[in-house]
Amino acid sequence: MRLSRRSVLAASAVTAGAAAMGRAAATQNAARFSLGFAPHEGSFASRGNRLEQIAYAADQGFTAWEDNEAAGRTVAEQTAMARLLQQRNMTMGVFVASMPKWAEFRPLLGGNDDAEREAFLADIRASIEVAKRLNAKWMTVVTGFLDRKLPVEIQTGRIIDTMRRAADIVAPHGLVMVMEPLNTIVNHPGVFLQTIPQGFAVAKGVNSAAVKVLADLYHEQIQAGNLINTLTTCWDEIGYIQFGDNPGRKEPGTGEINYRNVVRWLRAKKFAGVIGMEHGNSTDGRAGEERLIAAYRAIDAA
Repeated sequence: MRLSRRSVLAASAVTAGAAAMGRAAATQNAARFSLGFAPHEGSFASRGNRLEQIAYAADQGFTAWEDNEAAGRTVAEQTAMARLLQQRNMTMGVFVASMPKWAEFRPLLGGNDDAEREAFLADIRASIEVAKRLNAKWMTVVTGFLDRKLPVEIQTGRIIDTMRRAADIVAPHGLVMVMEPLNTIVNHPGVFLQTIPQGFAVAKGVNSAAVKVLADLYHEQIQAGNLINTLTTCWDEIGYIQFGDNPGRKEPGTGEINYRNVVRWLRAKKFAGVIGMEHGNSTDGRAGEERLIAAYRAIDAA
């Protein structure tokens, strides 16, 4: 999940909002993508601030937007972004509802300390108003780190129980928490949730429409591979998808994942959700932005 979690130039985004809003009704410059690919701030950094990047993405035919850091933005920023997305007929993808303290290797949601679980649930409660302002349906959760002193079965049971409690909080609002498995080999050593099948098991245990799995194919390729078979087997518990090639975590076509075949499979499944572009650009500047768009045009045509 962790792209570069870019620091926010909050004041400039709001100040320049009026200009981006003025462009919101501009004529579409390109055909809309057939799938819900969602760029994020930084995908089109040369085009201006966050709102200007959204407007540019819409002009290029993108139909969704993702913002991991949205919960930490001001109410004014959240409102301005939601208004522009609505004006451009774009769907809001995930934002992060609860994120571990990476340097501290916490929380241990399956551990012996109830305070860690209560803090997680407090994050979930606080995210409801954020989701409403953003017109967002999905929120990302990371289920913390493994406790090396406890059997994994005990931790699994406790995390299922915690996610059931979280589901009771968000379900009345029509929201969906998507649990993200992360790879332990390159990016996130020690995390609890490491593969899509493991997330499938937790989601099955929770047994709620408010708890699903976020299938980030970059992480899954590193950790386990076998992507299409895994998606097929776990499909009824997958609520959201993210792309990123491996190695390098850049746009499709820069690594080993055959995203053309993945797109063909998704289209056969009639997938109509958001696909987060959870990666960087392989080339800096406008040349890299053009290459990014071309990469998604190529797989969208598959």
